[in-house]
Amino acid sequence: MKPHLDPARPEHALTRTALRASGRADILLFLLVSTIASTAGIQAWQTLINNFAVDSAHLGADAVGFVQSIREVPGFLSMLVIYVLFVLSEQRAASLSILVLGIGLAATGYFPSFWGLTLTTLVMSTGFHYYEPLNQSLTLQHFNTFEAPVVLSRVRAVGALANIAVGILIYFLSDAMGYKGMFAVVGAVVAVAGVWGLFKKPCETSGAPQKKKMYLRRKYWLYYVLTFLEGSRRQIFIVFAVFLLVKKFDYSIQAISILFIINNAINYFLNPMIGRAINRFGERQLLTVEYAGMILVFLTYAYTDSHIVAGIMYVLDFLIFNFNVGVRTYYQKIAAPEDMASGKAQGFTINHIAAVVVPVLGGVLWMVDYKIPFFIGVGLGVLSLALTQCIRIPAKPAAR
Repeated sequence: MKPHLDPARPEHALTRTALRASGRADILLFLLVSTIASTAGIQAWQTLINNFAVDSAHLGADAVGFVQSIREVPGFLSMLVIYVLFVLSEQRAASLSILVLGIGLAATGYFPSFWGLTLTTLVMSTGFHYYEPLNQSLTLQHFNTFEAPVVLSRVRAVGALANIAVGILIYFLSDAMGYKGMFAVVGAVVAVAGVWGLFKKPCETSGAPQKKKMYLRRKYWLYYVLTFLEGSRRQIFIVFAVFLLVKKFDYSIQAISILFIINNAINYFLNPMIGRAINRFGERQLLTVEYAGMILVFLTYAYTDSHIVAGIMYVLDFLIFNFNVGVRTYYQKIAAPEDMASGKAQGFTINHIAAVVVPVLGGVLWMVDYKIPFFIGVGLGVLSLALTQCIRIPAKPAAR
């Protein structure tokens, strides 16, 4: 059995020496490189896509909502990744997903039309959404319940650092390179990371063999519901928060880039603290803070006429969204070890059920009154806040 880190001080024991001794330095390197590529790729897409859709593809809110719904279809079908694992290891499947993400991103700037954007979004999104459950499953299998919050948070912190680099790149090169050049450069770098991963030997784990089939279990009901609500809230943030800044407050691509840089700079320092806070205070407390903040943010989006206040709320929104790592670690603490891969794939699918509908419905409702999608977000926040109080963690979770 490979040694794990000291449960009492996992954040201090998570060192290169300890990881090498346990044989898990390679899997952490793989997760870091792959997650940097994935987050940087999706960050570039999110930074550019609203301005690209308005300036080059000349799309309205309803068309943007449709494209965003198409983006979530692969997430809805991410449960099918379980069947990919009959052919490929989880690690190689994750690398292939990164490669597909890079290809779709690189092609985006060459198709400035509704159908072109729909096609490239579908390709890009397939790679991103198939990588995410594999990434989470690999982390939860290789690191125990005390280590996982720290590892997840540190990986996200490094991803935030990569996103800062992407934001700076876009800010300074947007005029010189244009949309086509920026999509192509970032997409190529992401694709190279995927190729690198394909040639790495898969890391072994001493954990339980994973069940390669789909099923729902009653004892995981709260995880399923919180995951569904999290997916709904996420879509309102991703689709309509940035669109509000661009459409109502005339934020330029440089202004959006600055906001993303600020967000990721904060998250680089904040994410490691979130991992330690989960170990100290528990998932229920952290998620309570997230959902209370979510209610405040969406109410402010609906009523503010200040571009400064709207920008501040976007930063706060981005910040508290990181607390959702608590939903993942909650599942790890209540789930059977052999349910990690299938459970994360199912959770990712459930997360995207509403995601297929919310952007289209929200886009139509936006045409009636832009406040309506944010009122829906407030309702989601209230429901999530109430259900979070039902979280119960075993007093002494077994280290895996």
